[in-house]
Amino acid sequence: MPTLEQLQKEIIKIKERNQRVEIDKTWELSLTRKIIILILTYITTTLFFLAAKLPNPFLNSLVPTVAFALSTLSLPLFKKIWKKFQK
Repeated sequence: MPTLEQLQKEIIKIKERNQRVEIDKTWELSLTRKIIILILTYITTTLFFLAAKLPNPFLNSLVPTVAFALSTLSLPLFKKIWKKFQK
């Protein structure tokens, strides 16, 4: 049978884990993360379009960036609808 001290250590470990999980969850939903991903998406597609010598790489890179933004912004709405049908 575990001692009181062992149980206390386990509780502390669980609380620390829960705190890390909450921070990770907050990051996943943060506006900062979304903006960073949008910027990286734009830079990556622009570099690709420049390397491929496609016309208007700076303007055309907006298309996949905006598409990504729309897809991520619409996910919470679809999640809410999906949850309604799961009950």
